[in-house]
Amino acid sequence: MQLVVMATMLAVAGAGHDCGIGCHPTNISIPVESCGSVELIYTTICAGQCFHKDPVYIGLHDWPEQKTCNGDWSYEVKHIRGCPIGVTYPVARSCQCSACNTGNTFCGPLAGDVQSCMSF
Repeated sequence: MQLVVMATMLAVAGAGHDCGIGCHPTNISIPVESCGSVELIYTTICAGQCFHKDPVYIGLHDWPEQKTCNGDWSYEVKHIRGCPIGVTYPVARSCQCSACNTGNTFCGPLAGDVQSCMSF
């Protein structure tokens, strides 16, 4: 259940946020289901983009370090009325740009149009 809640939160985080603010805590609500009932959970996630400047030339061994918006997380439990089974969900306590973790995140270049923080 934690994985489903985290995946939903990450999908919601990418929708409609201004990258000019950088990595920051953002309040969201997500629907969760337990015992056939659905309720909204209000939580905090890390959202935003971290500054990254691509060099003109990238060699095989000098790939620039990619930064991603990460946070310090804790977990809380919500009990839906009339249901003895609690729903565990993550809550971001703080957010910061840090090195991309290739163990659980795609750290390569994104294909297609990517939202930019530059203003022309």
